[in-house]
Amino acid sequence: MPLNSLTLRVSLIALVVVMVFTILTALALERAFHESAQQALQERLQAQIYLLMGISDVESDGSVRLPERLPEARLMLPGSGLYAQIRTPDEHILWRSPSSLGQALDFSERGGFKMRLTVDWEIAPGHTHPLSFLVLEDPRAFTAQIQQYRQSLRIWLGSLGFLLLLAQGVALYLGLRPLRTVAHEVQAMERGKQSELEGRYPLELRSLTDNLNNLMRHERAQIRRYRDALGDLAHSLKTPLAVLRSTLHGKDPDHALMLEHVERMDRIVAYQLQRAATSGRSVFSTPVPVAPLVQRLSNTLQKVHPGKTMVVQLDIPSDICFRGNEGDLMELLGNVLDNAWKYGHQRVLIRAAIDHDSLQLRIEDDGPGIPAAKAQAMLRRGTRLDEAIPGQGIGLAVVNDIVHAYEGQLTISRARWGGAAIILKLPGSLIPPAKS
Repeated sequence: MPLNSLTLRVSLIALVVVMVFTILTALALERAFHESAQQALQERLQAQIYLLMGISDVESDGSVRLPERLPEARLMLPGSGLYAQIRTPDEHILWRSPSSLGQALDFSERGGFKMRLTVDWEIAPGHTHPLSFLVLEDPRAFTAQIQQYRQSLRIWLGSLGFLLLLAQGVALYLGLRPLRTVAHEVQAMERGKQSELEGRYPLELRSLTDNLNNLMRHERAQIRRYRDALGDLAHSLKTPLAVLRSTLHGKDPDHALMLEHVERMDRIVAYQLQRAATSGRSVFSTPVPVAPLVQRLSNTLQKVHPGKTMVVQLDIPSDICFRGNEGDLMELLGNVLDNAWKYGHQRVLIRAAIDHDSLQLRIEDDGPGIPAAKAQAMLRRGTRLDEAIPGQGIGLAVVNDIVHAYEGQLTISRARWGGAAIILKLPGSLIPPAKS
């Protein structure tokens, strides 16, 4: 498995987390059990001292007498691990348990589990005798208990850790299955077995798969535009080339006719190149502010048509953007505004708004307008340039192709001043407010 595998990375992280969790849990539980067992042992030793005090009789001469059979059986069995003594303050042994016979015991304050309690035993009213009760327990039983607990803890925590890793592995396999499905579908697309991602993916991946499908559709549409443009270009150039060929072979070439067809061929080439270069709708397009671009085009057209003084009314909020290629928007608006300047008399209205992620553009002029019968013919997608209407026909044909490339809509109606009103519906958005 390669080191840059997502599965390997997540698996290693899960392994480290489980190991650290298991080790820390084992240490915490072992420490808690050790402290609890030690405290229980100290309490048992204290209880044995109180038991010895309860069954002890102290004579007037300071001697100590206990029953032959003690309540604690371990104190009666030699080498049982539980031992007891009663001493004087000067460490003179007054009594020892039968379990300590033959045992070299260390009742000092160093090492072992032991407890010592010194009391002033009242022999007679006003007369006491100091006694020390000592109890010792062999640490081997305690150590064996801790070892047994530790071994059991390792087995159980190891088993739980393994089951946890197994569960995480299954969850990881099921969780990453959609990613593997995406990879397999992309490979199928590369082999030409399918045209887009067809699986049903979870919400976390749906945005990615939808964008990939949109990107593939955009690329296919772009290729189709190039292919159609080349076919249309070849078809449209046949007629002017035939005319030029026949004219050149004639005895008296008509230079004016030749120049007309050369200019016609130049317009055909420019038109088809513009159609092919249109980017089209894409989810990865950078937002293009509309207001500055319209302002630049208006200033340019004022210089291109110096004989006309047009009053331009702009109603475009500064936060409105076009979701697409800036060159496409400039070509689109350039053709529409150029027609408004050509056929308008004095006034042009340019209005923009956003409606449900769509950019609504409206350009009106006060010219003669476009008859409804001609409007339908001009909006129909042509395959040959010579089918377009001169003047407005070429420009609006380019505009119509760009609008269709962006899955938009172009409508021609009548303006309130009597001229033409071009309504464009394109992908758009608002500039999000800056975070403070």
